[in-house]
Amino acid sequence: MKKKFSHFSKSERDEIYLLRKKKRSYADIGDALGRSAYAVWYEFNKNKVNRKYDPQKAHHKAYVRRKYSKFQGKKIVDNATLQEFVEEKLYDGQSPESIAKRIKKHEKHLSSVSKDSIYRYIKSAYGRRIEYHRSKQKKRRRNGRRKICEKLKDRKFIEQRPKVAVKRGRIGDVEADFIVSGKSGTGILLVVVDRKSRAPFLERITNVTIANVHSSFLKIQKRFPEIQTITTDNDVLLTRHKELEVLLGVKIYFCHPYHSWEKGTVENTNGCIRKYIPKGSDISKYSKRFIRSIENKLQRRIMKCLDYLIPLEVLTKSRKQKQRRSAAKNSNEGHTN
Repeated sequence: MKKKFSHFSKSERDEIYLLRKKKRSYADIGDALGRSAYAVWYEFNKNKVNRKYDPQKAHHKAYVRRKYSKFQGKKIVDNATLQEFVEEKLYDGQSPESIAKRIKKHEKHLSSVSKDSIYRYIKSAYGRRIEYHRSKQKKRRRNGRRKICEKLKDRKFIEQRPKVAVKRGRIGDVEADFIVSGKSGTGILLVVVDRKSRAPFLERITNVTIANVHSSFLKIQKRFPEIQTITTDNDVLLTRHKELEVLLGVKIYFCHPYHSWEKGTVENTNGCIRKYIPKGSDISKYSKRFIRSIENKLQRRIMKCLDYLIPLEVLTKSRKQKQRRSAAKNSNEGHTN
């Protein structure tokens, strides 16, 4: 049957109501009506009243929205540069609040827009695809984790960290964790996040051995040489943590067993990564290029805790400040000599 693209009629809404009551899928209903599964999904979810789909009320709600829809989202639609920026950030999973604050504080070349305007844009006819995309990014339950080893010898716990690391006073104090494959998969993902800038660094490990874990830490250190301390959990892959300390030339501190909130920065980042690598996935199947693209997206994520800057900006700013201090110190030493 040829697909229709007109507005839903009252009789079609009656049909949707009856078929959904019979637990029919959106795809099946779409085939019966000559509509796409997305169109049926959108109609059923968009026109609910009090969380229930009533064909009579849905028809009236759609009529009212159509009457006023030409006014919704116009501020964004009428500004192509603003629309491109907003849509790019929405597709990257940014919240309307973060986007609005980012524009106001740091994107001075763009017209300011409120979070409510962005929400209205998403709900308007112009933003239907974005709304559908956002609906797919559901929060997932936390399931199995790697085996925790409580018998690691000679551990230093997080209360022994220097104060500057605790207070996020410099770049280089990082948190580390592993994201694992599903039961049928192989490979893990090493996630290292700078506590101050929230900049993440990712390395895929397909052949999971302690030696390869150490090698992956070294690869990250080459890209982020400022690492000074590592905070992590009691994973079995870190039983030779003393060797890793010598290899990297940094101090490693451990959370208390089953206290994952003590490394909340990397845990939060893991949740963001799961939008791109769902639980149960085989991490070895993801290419290095794809992993690096996730890293790049997260390094450019607008963050409220950074005053709506992105991690890459905080990292770059901190590096420049360090270079200026070093140059000033060398200059003073030169004058003294």
